Amino acid sequence: MSEDKMRVVSRVLETAIYADDFDGMVAFYRTIFAFEALVDTPRLCAFDVGGVSVLLIFQRGATRDGLSTEGGWIPAHDGSGPTHFAFGISLDDVEWWETHLALHGIDIESRVTWPRGGVSLYFRDPENHSVELVTQGTWSTY
Repeated sequence: MSEDKMRVVSRVLETAIYADDFDGMVAFYRTIFAFEALVDTPRLCAFDVGGVSVLLIFQRGATRDGLSTEGGWIPAHDGSGPTHFAFGISLDDVEWWETHLALHGIDIESRVTWPRGGVSLYFRDPENHSVELVTQGTWSTY
Protein backbone atom coordinates (compact mmCIF):
# COMPACT_ATOMS: atom_id res chain seq x y z
CA MET A 1 0.00 0.00 0.00
CA SER A 2 1.35 3.38 -0.98
CA GLU A 3 1.24 6.32 1.41
CA ASP A 4 1.22 8.88 -1.38
CA LYS A 5 -1.12 11.33 0.35
CA MET A 6 -2.17 11.65 3.99
CA ARG A 7 -5.90 11.16 4.45
CA VAL A 8 -7.90 13.65 6.51
CA VAL A 9 -9.76 12.75 9.70
CA SER A 10 -12.97 14.79 9.60
CA ARG A 11 -13.99 15.00 13.28
CA VAL A 12 -14.09 13.43 16.70
CA LEU A 13 -17.28 11.40 16.42
CA GLU A 14 -17.65 9.89 19.88
CA THR A 15 -16.75 10.95 23.39
CA ALA A 16 -16.91 8.22 26.04
CA ILE A 17 -17.33 8.73 29.77
CA TYR A 18 -17.76 6.14 32.50
CA ALA A 19 -20.13 6.23 35.44
CA ASP A 20 -20.52 4.39 38.73
CA ASP A 21 -24.09 5.71 39.02
CA PHE A 22 -25.02 4.89 35.43
CA ASP A 23 -28.76 5.58 35.78
CA GLY A 24 -28.08 8.91 37.51
CA MET A 25 -25.70 10.02 34.77
CA VAL A 26 -28.12 9.05 32.00
CA ALA A 27 -30.89 10.98 33.76
CA PHE A 28 -28.59 14.01 34.20
CA TYR A 29 -27.73 14.27 30.49
CA ARG A 30 -31.35 13.67 29.46
CA THR A 31 -32.56 16.37 31.84
CA ILE A 32 -29.90 19.04 31.37
CA PHE A 33 -29.39 18.68 27.61
CA ALA A 34 -32.58 16.92 26.41
CA PHE A 35 -30.35 14.52 24.46
CA GLU A 36 -32.08 11.72 22.57
CA ALA A 37 -30.76 8.20 23.12
CA LEU A 38 -29.53 6.33 20.05
CA VAL A 39 -28.84 3.21 22.14
CA ASP A 40 -29.97 2.62 25.72
CA THR A 41 -28.87 -0.60 27.43
CA PRO A 42 -27.81 -1.47 31.00
CA ARG A 43 -24.12 -1.06 30.01
CA LEU A 44 -24.28 1.85 27.55
CA CYS A 45 -26.35 4.89 26.68
CA ALA A 46 -25.36 6.61 23.44
CA PHE A 47 -26.75 10.13 23.07
CA ASP A 48 -27.07 12.09 19.84
CA VAL A 49 -25.31 15.45 20.25
CA GLY A 50 -26.60 17.95 17.73
CA GLY A 51 -26.78 15.41 14.92
CA VAL A 52 -22.98 15.54 14.50
CA SER A 53 -21.48 13.56 17.37
CA VAL A 54 -22.27 10.99 20.04
CA LEU A 55 -21.82 11.05 23.81
CA LEU A 56 -21.30 7.51 25.13
CA ILE A 57 -21.99 6.86 28.80
CA PHE A 58 -20.78 3.46 29.95
CA GLN A 59 -21.47 1.67 33.21
CA ARG A 60 -18.00 1.72 34.76
CA GLY A 61 -16.40 -1.72 34.49
CA ALA A 62 -18.95 -3.10 32.02
CA THR A 63 -16.57 -2.72 29.07
CA ARG A 64 -13.38 -4.17 30.57
CA ASP A 65 -13.83 -7.52 28.82
CA GLY A 66 -14.73 -6.23 25.38
CA LEU A 67 -17.84 -7.32 23.53
CA SER A 68 -18.55 -9.75 20.74
CA THR A 69 -21.24 -8.46 18.38
CA GLU A 70 -22.79 -9.86 15.24
CA GLY A 71 -20.63 -7.47 13.24
CA GLY A 72 -17.33 -8.06 15.05
CA TRP A 73 -15.34 -7.59 18.24
CA ILE A 74 -15.37 -4.33 20.24
CA PRO A 75 -12.07 -4.17 22.16
CA ALA A 76 -12.00 -3.72 25.94
CA HIS A 77 -11.83 -0.19 27.37
CA ASP A 78 -12.59 1.61 30.60
CA GLY A 79 -11.72 4.78 32.42
CA SER A 80 -11.40 6.13 35.92
CA GLY A 81 -11.35 9.56 37.42
CA PRO A 82 -12.80 12.78 36.09
CA THR A 83 -12.36 13.57 32.40
CA HIS A 84 -12.97 16.71 30.35
CA PHE A 85 -15.00 17.29 27.21
CA ALA A 86 -16.79 20.21 25.58
CA PHE A 87 -20.07 20.82 23.79
CA GLY A 88 -20.32 23.66 21.28
CA ILE A 89 -22.97 26.31 21.87
CA SER A 90 -23.89 29.65 20.30
CA LEU A 91 -22.47 32.84 21.80
CA ASP A 92 -26.05 34.15 21.87
CA ASP A 93 -27.01 31.26 24.19
CA VAL A 94 -24.36 31.70 26.92
CA GLU A 95 -26.67 33.60 29.29
CA TRP A 96 -29.48 31.10 28.68
CA TRP A 97 -27.15 28.24 29.65
CA GLU A 98 -26.00 30.09 32.77
CA THR A 99 -29.63 30.47 33.85
CA HIS A 100 -30.57 26.91 32.84
CA LEU A 101 -27.72 25.41 34.84
CA ALA A 102 -28.53 27.56 37.87
CA LEU A 103 -32.19 26.48 37.74
CA HIS A 104 -30.97 22.88 37.98
CA GLY A 105 -28.68 23.66 40.91
CA ILE A 106 -25.51 23.31 38.86
CA ASP A 107 -22.71 25.66 39.84
CA ILE A 108 -20.57 27.13 37.09
CA GLU A 109 -17.02 26.35 38.14
CA SER A 110 -15.45 28.85 35.75
CA ARG A 111 -16.30 31.25 32.94
CA VAL A 112 -13.50 32.07 30.50
CA THR A 113 -13.45 34.65 27.72
CA TRP A 114 -10.80 33.63 25.19
CA PRO A 115 -8.55 36.02 23.19
CA ARG A 116 -10.45 35.23 19.96
CA GLY A 117 -13.77 36.20 21.63
CA GLY A 118 -15.05 32.74 22.49
CA VAL A 119 -16.62 32.00 25.86
CA SER A 120 -16.43 28.81 27.91
CA LEU A 121 -18.61 27.76 30.83
CA TYR A 122 -17.21 24.93 32.96
CA PHE A 123 -19.21 22.82 35.40
CA ARG A 124 -19.18 19.31 36.87
CA ASP A 125 -21.56 16.45 36.14
CA PRO A 126 -22.61 14.02 38.90
CA GLU A 127 -19.48 11.86 38.37
CA ASN A 128 -17.22 14.95 38.62
CA HIS A 129 -16.36 15.10 34.91
CA SER A 130 -15.43 18.60 33.76
CA VAL A 131 -18.07 19.62 31.21
CA GLU A 132 -17.45 22.69 29.08
CA LEU A 133 -19.96 24.63 27.02
CA VAL A 134 -17.93 26.57 24.48
CA THR A 135 -18.68 29.07 21.73
CA GLN A 136 -16.92 29.75 18.47
CA GLY A 137 -13.93 32.04 18.82
CA THR A 138 -12.07 29.68 21.12
CA TRP A 139 -9.76 27.81 18.77
CA SER A 140 -8.54 28.78 15.32
CA THR A 141 -10.64 25.82 14.08
CA TYR A 142 -13.73 26.78 16.10
